[in-house]
Amino acid sequence: MFSSIKKLGLKNSSILTQISFKSTNENDNHLLKLLLNRSRFNHDKKSNPIRRKCQLTTSAKTQCDFGFVFDIDGVLVRGKTLLPQTKHMIKLLTDKHGNFKIPTIFLTNAGNELKGSKAAKMSKLLGIKIEPDQVVMSHSPLKLLKNFHNKRCLISGQGPVVEIAKNLGFTSVITIDELRQYHPNLDVVDHKRRNFAPCVLGRYFPPIEAIVLFGESIRWETSLQLILDVIMSNGFVDHAPKRFPDNHLPILACNADMVWMAEATMPRFGHGTFLHCLEQIYEKLSGRELKYSAIVGKPNEISYYYAENVLNEHAQSIGFTNPIKRMYAIGDNLDTDIYGANIYNQILVNNKRSREKKLLKQENSNQSIEESSEEFLSQAESITSILVRTGVFQGDINDHNVNMALAHKDMILDASLIKPHIISDDCLQAVKTVFEIENFKHD
Repeated sequence: MFSSIKKLGLKNSSILTQISFKSTNENDNHLLKLLLNRSRFNHDKKSNPIRRKCQLTTSAKTQCDFGFVFDIDGVLVRGKTLLPQTKHMIKLLTDKHGNFKIPTIFLTNAGNELKGSKAAKMSKLLGIKIEPDQVVMSHSPLKLLKNFHNKRCLISGQGPVVEIAKNLGFTSVITIDELRQYHPNLDVVDHKRRNFAPCVLGRYFPPIEAIVLFGESIRWETSLQLILDVIMSNGFVDHAPKRFPDNHLPILACNADMVWMAEATMPRFGHGTFLHCLEQIYEKLSGRELKYSAIVGKPNEISYYYAENVLNEHAQSIGFTNPIKRMYAIGDNLDTDIYGANIYNQILVNNKRSREKKLLKQENSNQSIEESSEEFLSQAESITSILVRTGVFQGDINDHNVNMALAHKDMILDASLIKPHIISDDCLQAVKTVFEIENFKHD
């Protein structure tokens, strides 16, 4: 389906990343340039992807050309507890044997485990088989950033971060704990953990070339200190720099959510809060702005592009032959789920218009027009954002004050893109609403 992405435009980044996408068509040799740089993107605030008139569906596999992209926390579950309407909703998407009859994937900003582990947990909760290939974690798009894979990377986060990194393609990684063991005198905030005994291997420690931030750490003071040491020393933590580097080493970050919803009555800190601390401390110490080579996870467009590919692959795996035209993204967070889906919808709408203009020009000139490598290629025509009231967002949208301060500093702040196309009480109502829009008759 997609063969490669030639260049990825990232705000505040001087790096044009050469990345490749696994092709599902051996004859597809297009070089795709993914134009995801918000500074070059013209928003069309009036576009609305909701289709009101659709052909009646009699066979899902022959006529259904839409699919679902579900957030998990706050939509299907709260922490480890399944929300009341989730199992009823799943029955609408599956047959009597528990097999999906409508293309469905799960796009989460969680990044502390492998997608196979996440799929297994969801399978147990939902009582049906969720395939690992139906799950997109916040770190999944890092698989595309191949020019970082052979760098020596410091990795931060919880869970099996080394295994996660290696599964994504990174070949040389070191954890925060390992760095602390090589250089024990770097971590001194906790007096009980202080260890000034030198490590003989520290002098042979190779420089770090990049940093990958998978998720929030358990000991923030340790991670913040050591990550800043690496940034300000440009990877040579055993040498005091004479001056801070003008251009620090590459930093890749996953999931910029400030908060997320668990069992507690109020939202909990997310990785975005950790990133905010890191950015503010670095700027205070160095007088410079911390810059990322890439940020993946919602609401960043590359994650939705990746999710679209995964959704089409799931559609093929359950017998669909045509690509998905309309995506429905269901989430509970205005700042990530809704904002990200709306940004990606604008890209899809502009892309569709570009194709239509090209076809019209071709018809008028009676000449074939070669496809431009500059054009963003996508199978989908729209993605509809659906907000549910079971997670971070609760209550009435009119009572909600849009707090753009929660958005990451590298995001373009456009309050109009935080407005959902649809608001539903829960995931069950959301799916039923989509079926009504699509005139889809379910068993």
